Amino acid sequence: MAFPQSFIDELIARNPIEDVVGQYVTLRRSGANLFGLCPFHGEKTASFSVAPDKGIYYCFGCHKGGGAINFMMELEGLSYPDAVRALAKRSGMEVPEDEQYQSKYRAQERLWALHKEAARFFHSQLYAPVGSAALEYAVGRGMTKNTLTKFGIGYAPDSWDMLVRALTEKGYTQQELIDSGLVTVSRKNGNIFDRFRDRLMFPIIDVRGNIIGFGGRIMNNKDADAAKYLNSPETLIFNKRRNLFGLNYAKKSTLGYLILVEGYMDAIALHQYGFDCAVASLGTSLTEEHATLISRYVEQVVLIYDADEAGQRATRRAIPILEKAGIRVKVLQMKDAKDPDEYLKKFGADKFRILLEDSSNRVEYQLNAIRRKYDINQDDQKVRYVQECADLISTLGSSIQREVYGARIAESAGVAPEAVKIEVGKAYKRRQLQQKKQQEKIDLAPVRNLQPKARTIRYDNMRSAMAEEGAIAMALLDPSVMDEYKTFDGTKFSVPLLGKVYDQLIQMHRQGLEVTLAGLTDLTAEEMSHVVGLCQRREGPLNMEAFHDCISTILKANQASEVSSDEDLMAFRNKLKESKGTK
Repeated sequence: MAFPQSFIDELIARNPIEDVVGQYVTLRRSGANLFGLCPFHGEKTASFSVAPDKGIYYCFGCHKGGGAINFMMELEGLSYPDAVRALAKRSGMEVPEDEQYQSKYRAQERLWALHKEAARFFHSQLYAPVGSAALEYAVGRGMTKNTLTKFGIGYAPDSWDMLVRALTEKGYTQQELIDSGLVTVSRKNGNIFDRFRDRLMFPIIDVRGNIIGFGGRIMNNKDADAAKYLNSPETLIFNKRRNLFGLNYAKKSTLGYLILVEGYMDAIALHQYGFDCAVASLGTSLTEEHATLISRYVEQVVLIYDADEAGQRATRRAIPILEKAGIRVKVLQMKDAKDPDEYLKKFGADKFRILLEDSSNRVEYQLNAIRRKYDINQDDQKVRYVQECADLISTLGSSIQREVYGARIAESAGVAPEAVKIEVGKAYKRRQLQQKKQQEKIDLAPVRNLQPKARTIRYDNMRSAMAEEGAIAMALLDPSVMDEYKTFDGTKFSVPLLGKVYDQLIQMHRQGLEVTLAGLTDLTAEEMSHVVGLCQRREGPLNMEAFHDCISTILKANQASEVSSDEDLMAFRNKLKESKGTK
């Protein structure tokens, strides 16, 4: 989306990077820069830096970086134009008219409004005669009127087009209804009809309070093939991998942790019983995006998935995903109830609170899961049990943890603690050796190591790419170096991304604007992180002669089919330098 460069420049000036980041990250000054814990990945040592003078942030751990716009894109999951709009609103600026941008944002606003009207329709139907059975079911499941209102729970009538007609009367077009995902298009005649029919409806609300989709539980399963729960499909405003049911409320909890459950009913029941930190994934397994989202609000999660085998598989899968995001994991296991909703109804909030306090950490949970796999009364299975436990314990970073859990395994297996300690030590050394070999493999492949970590960016000509990185770094340090080559531009670059960046730097300089990374536009978060990262790691001389060398290397690579010798290259370079003139 194209915004005037002068507008972007003013937007950045009115939104200092330290102020924007400071809303989300506690920053402490160290020299010219500010440091804090990275909001994009879990860490205990601050490797996230903010450079106020450059208007950029960069994490030396996960290598994400950019300016204020990119920060909003990454943290809030916004598109580029939406991040611009958010910062403009923050600083009281009017966004210039941009037809493509305005069209997309208007479409989003219409879908948010449409979903709000749909939620009102469903909620009204719950209290209408047509919704009496659904209301009776909801009350029977223990939901109070306050809960029904708080979560906006409603009912989709058993009709083909009641929602279609209700929203059409509100002025929404057929295309908008299709884009919302709330209707289905007939393959036979192209007519549209309601996607949700005869279902108890749960609005899905994002962290900014917008209704972005729905989940529906079937009431009278006349169709044996119909899914018990049905969610909205992915749309312009709904991505199930990046949203969690109930997070709009749970993010305000003062309990200091989140309870992660499988379904809407479990999350709602927990909230109703006073556990206002419950969230649920939206009909999908926990994803890395979910974990990153959670890490913005808490450092600890209590997993309470169903007690069946599917729920336990989901628990085992979720643990490493959450820990990778820097989240401490505890696991709560219930007896005499299949899920939190059932347990709360049977035993009440006080007993559930005791369960929470006694929930095991993830190591205890995993060790117990291993224990259930083996009959340790048989010698061969006892050996495999100890070996698998030792392998798990070897992943723990603390020697104290390894010793404590090793002693516990020795006791449970009836073997000497020293024997388990030796086994854990062997597994730990094997793991360290594997990591060392992997690192050596990386270190011994410097060219491959220099390749961008982003999969969408590729350096096919490494020598030229290194020179292109250098040219960008030096142009940022001293924009006047670009005046030396009036006819040189990004089309000569071997890496399209770097060429685009160089051209934007030229435009900033020619318009008399400050030449900064923060002023770059129309880059993805991945591309911006790469560009900031390359400027962070650049070494070597940053002077005019070094800039000349970079340009020569780029031109030589670009003109390879036309330039056959260094003399030809020098002649070409001198011809370019003759084109120098006044700004």
